[in-house]
Amino acid sequence: MTTSRLEHGEPDRDWGAGAPGVSVPDPKRRRTVGDWVAAARGHRFRAAGRRRAGSVLSRLTSSPGVVSTRLAERLSERRAARRRLVVRRGVVVGAAAALVALLAYLVFYSPVLALRSDRVRVVASAATVDPGLVVAEVAGAAGTPLVRLSMAELAAAVEMVAGVRSASVSRAWPNGVAVDVVARVPVAAVARDGQYALLDVDAVQVGDLVASAPDGVPVVAVPAGEGSADALTAVLGVLDALPAELLAEIREAGAATADTVRFRLRDGSRVEWGGAELSALKVRVLEVLRQRPASVYDVSAPTMPVTR
Repeated sequence: MTTSRLEHGEPDRDWGAGAPGVSVPDPKRRRTVGDWVAAARGHRFRAAGRRRAGSVLSRLTSSPGVVSTRLAERLSERRAARRRLVVRRGVVVGAAAALVALLAYLVFYSPVLALRSDRVRVVASAATVDPGLVVAEVAGAAGTPLVRLSMAELAAAVEMVAGVRSASVSRAWPNGVAVDVVARVPVAAVARDGQYALLDVDAVQVGDLVASAPDGVPVVAVPAGEGSADALTAVLGVLDALPAELLAEIREAGAATADTVRFRLRDGSRVEWGGAELSALKVRVLEVLRQRPASVYDVSAPTMPVTR
């Protein structure tokens, strides 16, 4: 007959002495019926737990909507999305590069934006310039894209045309240019070989020799020899500074030196002008003096004018 330790006077040992709340059977103590019952019950509980865990794992691995399958699908979708993004970016970059290359070809090399000879527009300040000569000079660059044309070089070429004093050239898209010409205007006629050469303010001959001086262009006479060039330059500078009304009344002009410019008006009176300085003041003083008839108007010293 089995007796407990309590019957022998020994205290019952705590089965879970090492861990609070957990009882561990003493290996030296003989098991009782209750111990066998408790062990069997625990075995059943553990078996039931394993069955439940196996059932849950079976459902997770066998169902079509399980977490593992969904995770794999999500990873696959993410990789596919990344591939599509890379392809899309490549297509966009390729299209942009192709567009830039096409635009560069159209602008720099294509005849679509090249200069056409029939698209050259010429605007001249006077009729002394032949527009056909200007067009012919610019048309030499026909077929070259506008962006590659040098406007400064075209302007320099136009300024070589007879009668052109200065020129400016600008692009007229898509395939033309606009040429603005400042023409040389004759301000004096100089006798030469029985005819007259028409000179502008820069002493450049305008056109061919003519048999007589045109109306409104005074005949200029300067002595030959040293200083004649300075005298001629002074006379031309003064004539260019005069208003159109006064210039139209001058019949002859001349100078012995650069400081002795003089005019002969169409009414026979003479104007002693002096040097080219203070021309604007001299014009106003002469307008006042001419209100009283005289044969000589001396405005060489405009603050002390003299009439005779």
